[in-house]
Amino acid sequence: MSQAISIAESEKAKFITQTYTWMGLALLISAIAAFYTSIKVFDGGALTAFGKFLYGPGISGVWIFAIAEIAIVIALSSMIRKISLQTAIIGFLAYSLINGITLSSIFIIYRIESIAVAFLGTSAMFFIMAFYGSTTKKNLATFGRYLMMALVGIIIVSLLEFVMYTFLHLNTSLLDYLISIACIIVFTGLTAYDAQKIIKVAEHSNGNEDYKKVSIMAALELYLDFINLFLAILRIFGKRK
Repeated sequence: MSQAISIAESEKAKFITQTYTWMGLALLISAIAAFYTSIKVFDGGALTAFGKFLYGPGISGVWIFAIAEIAIVIALSSMIRKISLQTAIIGFLAYSLINGITLSSIFIIYRIESIAVAFLGTSAMFFIMAFYGSTTKKNLATFGRYLMMALVGIIIVSLLEFVMYTFLHLNTSLLDYLISIACIIVFTGLTAYDAQKIIKVAEHSNGNEDYKKVSIMAALELYLDFINLFLAILRIFGKRK
């Protein structure tokens, strides 16, 4: 009996470690891709050919990459049971790389010290909420459902803001500020919720391929929580160049 408990605890710890390791790797890939892309966009103050492709008018590369990101997330979410572990890993790493490319604009827009402070602040908030979600005895399932509803609302309002700014040329700075505040609240809560989900799944992990794929999907959820929280903090407190 004690041996069975020991094996179960070992598999639980392994699942949790794998999940957070995948998340950390994805953040590292995105950070490197974002920084490297940002230094390839300009040459002597002028846009390079790559810069024109990425940020040029019309159907720019950023839009292509953004669509690719959405496609990867949808594919991974809907086909995770059918695809192989290797395919899931490739999809996850590809997403982190592409997202890093689309995030390159933050190195162009914001000062590096602001990016560093926002990252440290996000890391602290993420750690606190992940720890809370992992250790609390309170069931966060209902809380998580309300947060997901709020997230849908944020997406709808963000799309409206995009239309107002891009096509109607309206000043949406106040609306953008309010959306950023809402994002901080929602993704802070989702971090705790997702961390608790990981603990519950880890309790049943047996180390087979299916659970390894679930670990990757859990890492993707945590990655998205971190990135969206980071961007919201940066939009509010970041100093532009």
